[in-house]
Amino acid sequence: MVQDRPVTLAVIIGAHGVTGEVRLKVFTEDLGRYKTLGASTGIALTLKSARPGSNGTIARFAEVTDRNAAEALRGTELTVPRSALPPLEPGEYYHADLVGLPAVSTTGEPLGHVVSVEDFGAGDVIEVERPAVDDKPGARFMVPMNADAVPEWDAERLVIDAAFVV
Repeated sequence: MVQDRPVTLAVIIGAHGVTGEVRLKVFTEDLGRYKTLGASTGIALTLKSARPGSNGTIARFAEVTDRNAAEALRGTELTVPRSALPPLEPGEYYHADLVGLPAVSTTGEPLGHVVSVEDFGAGDVIEVERPAVDDKPGARFMVPMNADAVPEWDAERLVIDAAFVV
């Protein structure tokens, strides 16, 4: 981790009720462990409560007291600094740590950089974008994020087995 950049843990997807609660799309297992969340609007929000709802997580923030204020936050990303995330075990990673990494093949060929990490149900898949050509975005390809396809990675680069490069 070279930087302590913000990591998005949730997005406000709408208001819930009339007392200022919001519906969230959550990207973490335990949102309640974070009491203060940065917001993409530039303010900090203090989490008072969070509970499962029928259409996302329902949360209450100390600073949001009515439906109009809750509705005004629709689309707001809620973040914490990378340093606030729990430590990882060997072989584990946060998606946010992989996105943006340069990718090279096991033969040393520069491949581009990681633009996303997706989970379609069978495990994580990384998407790599090749360098731009003639002011056009580079082609993208995907590889599974497993030991066969990605034998090593660190904070500086991600190495993809040449057999998986298209």
